Amino acid sequence: MLELRQGHTLTRLLKAAELSRSTFYYQARARPPGDPHAGLKARIRAVYECHKGRYGYRRITATLRQAGEGVNHKTVQRLMQALGLKSLVRPKKYRSYRGQQANVPNVLARQFQAQQPNQKWVTDVTEFNVRGEKLYLSPVLDLYNGEIVSYTMQQRPHFSLVSSMLKKALAKLSGKEAPLLHSDQG
Repeated sequence: MLELRQGHTLTRLLKAAELSRSTFYYQARARPPGDPHAGLKARIRAVYECHKGRYGYRRITATLRQAGEGVNHKTVQRLMQALGLKSLVRPKKYRSYRGQQANVPNVLARQFQAQQPNQKWVTDVTEFNVRGEKLYLSPVLDLYNGEIVSYTMQQRPHFSLVSSMLKKALAKLSGKEAPLLHSDQG
């Protein structure tokens, strides 16, 4: 009875649109099928968003396979490109020295207090990310009162960064003072 009513409604619609019945069924058959990867795309997007965009196609493929889905990494890569999903690249860490360390005795021996000014100084090079650009800061700190004796800042970690900072710091000393200078590089 339901089929009869639907057929009757179809007949009325075709008559109102002035279309033949064969045209309707031809178009119904010729309509492209839905996206065969729609479900996989949704799962890829879910894994991508769950890991805040840090996973690329390899890790997403591994996650889907661990969940029991047999999927090819090339398919995941192609679908991620189609969806506009791209993993975030981890920022590279600054490593100040990539050679053999000097064998220098630890004279400071973790005694980070000084009895008088300009007795013990410490220094290090620190990298900052300011609006997407790297800046390198090289300060000298007096352990007596935590005062910054001198500092320099540059966009590249060259030797001139440290040498100009030391020249500024030594220029502030009177002739008889000779502080102990400690850095993590020895």
